[in-house]
Amino acid sequence: QVQLVESGGGSVQPGGSLRLSCAASGFSVSGYCMAWFRQAPGKEREGVAVIDSDGSIYYSDSVKGRFTISQDHDKNTLYLQMNSLKSEDTAMYYCAADPSPPRSEWWLLHRLAYNSWGQGTQVTVSS
Repeated sequence: QVQLVESGGGSVQPGGSLRLSCAASGFSVSGYCMAWFRQAPGKEREGVAVIDSDGSIYYSDSVKGRFTISQDHDKNTLYLQMNSLKSEDTAMYYCAADPSPPRSEWWLLHRLAYNSWGQGTQVTVSS
C-alpha cells in the first residue's frame, strides 16, 4: 500500500530556509513521478516542484531559483530544500506520487495528475 509521510515543516523568518522530507513506503520513488504541492488557506492546491522517474525536474515560476527538489533512492525519500523563503510561501505542503501521470509540464504540476498524497506539513514564514 502506497504511503507518504511528510516532515520538516515549521516556522521561519523571511529569508530563511527549511528542508521538507517525504518518506515513501509501499513503492519505490525511483519508479514514480514525485511532486510537492502546497495549499494556502482559501486557495487551490498548487504544484511547486516535480521530479519524474526519468529524472526530469520542473518548478513553478513562483519558486524557481529558490527551491530544489531531490530524492534519495536508498532512503526512499523525497526532499524539498526551500531557501530565501517569503511570506507568500506560507502554506500546507503535500507530497504526491503517481506511477504514470500525463507527461506534460502543465499536467505534472496539476493536482489531478496524482493519485497518492501525504497528510501534509505546515510551513509558516513570518517575522
